[in-house]
Amino acid sequence: MKEKILIVDDQFGIRILLNEVFSKEGYQTFQAANGIQALDIVTKHDPDLVLLDMKIPGMDGIEILKRMKVIDPDIRVIIMTAYGELDMIQEARNLGAITHFAKPFDIDDIRAAVRKHIPQKAN
Repeated sequence: MKEKILIVDDQFGIRILLNEVFSKEGYQTFQAANGIQALDIVTKHDPDLVLLDMKIPGMDGIEILKRMKVIDPDIRVIIMTAYGELDMIQEARNLGAITHFAKPFDIDDIRAAVRKHIPQKAN
């Protein structure tokens, strides 16, 4: 059984990049451009790990994270932000985010974090 990763970012290029990287590594990937799509995917597909951008128009990353935790209190989330907003990062951590990355990120760092934090399923 493949581990499932949900990529939530309003920037199409970042979603495509992360999708390509993690698909090649054998993960089943889902993409969402906004909070509504992200919550729908969490409900229907129960991802093992979420890569969540904090700056999304409409429902921001904090609100998305809060709502994901209502759906699945144990959901594992890594946040990404282009802004060094320590208060937002701290709030996300308080809500249960595992770690964070500042954009632009090193793809190898994100790959290592995903490998470290994704729950391994028995095949």
